Amino acid sequence: MAVVTSRTALGLGVVALIGAAAFIGLTRADPLPRDTQEALAALQPDPEAGEAIFWATGCASCHAAPGARGEDRLVLAGGRRFETEFGSFAAPNISTDPDRGIGGWDLAAFASATMQGVAPDGRHYYPAFPYPSYRLAELQDIVDLKAFMDTLPASDRANDPHDLRFPYSIRRGVGLWKRMALEDGWAVTGDLTEAEARGRYLAEALAHCAECHTPRDRFGRLDRDRWLAGAPNPSGDGRIPGITPATLTWSQSEVAGYLSSGFTPDFDTAGGTMAAVVASLGQLPREDLDAIAAYLARVPPVE
Repeated sequence: MAVVTSRTALGLGVVALIGAAAFIGLTRADPLPRDTQEALAALQPDPEAGEAIFWATGCASCHAAPGARGEDRLVLAGGRRFETEFGSFAAPNISTDPDRGIGGWDLAAFASATMQGVAPDGRHYYPAFPYPSYRLAELQDIVDLKAFMDTLPASDRANDPHDLRFPYSIRRGVGLWKRMALEDGWAVTGDLTEAEARGRYLAEALAHCAECHTPRDRFGRLDRDRWLAGAPNPSGDGRIPGITPATLTWSQSEVAGYLSSGFTPDFDTAGGTMAAVVASLGQLPREDLDAIAAYLARVPPVE
């Protein structure tokens, strides 16, 4: 009996070790591959071009201080909180401060964070940071974005911790989620015009429209069969509207005008988080907003 018990304990121990090794392997945080980092390093940064990428990606919408206006939106001190069913996420300081912000990051660290969701210390970032969309960005745009952000003011504001429910508080588990959820292809495919393809790039990669406007499954993955069809507000307050042709009945000119000014065709105004989005997208040239509108008209209609 003692022999059987010892063998059983040994077997369980081996199984536990194998399980632990598998968990560690499946949840590891992978930065950008070396060849991609080398390709990044070979590109010439253009901070002027990076300013347009900054507004398209909406960095200020999340990382400027709550209530910031005008030039204050360029101080990326963090501090906003985002309430979700998983808990409360706190936007971090991503200013040029070398201690409290990201001023000490090199290009490889910045790109790995932005496109892979991996911190310089090897931790996973939670996908409240929309790297699942940014991973589709062109490398030149990432280089230019960092070049522009390096010109912005520093803030020494300390970061607030997230407040998440178990098991979401186990950050390493994000590695499993990444293996299930990250996509490398476009959601809207087909023979697109040049303007529609530009709009797809802006909407799917940079402006990450789907992160709010597309419903998710029980694992938090975007439901590509219901792309941009509308979704529950993560805060639990109301619903984020669908923006496919099934529900978005505005003309393309009206859509572009709304993204520029925040005024709807009925002279209502953008509110809530969309007001901050418009404040960023409104900085883009009109042809980019027209391109987003053209793309939205090509999204498969979903009621």
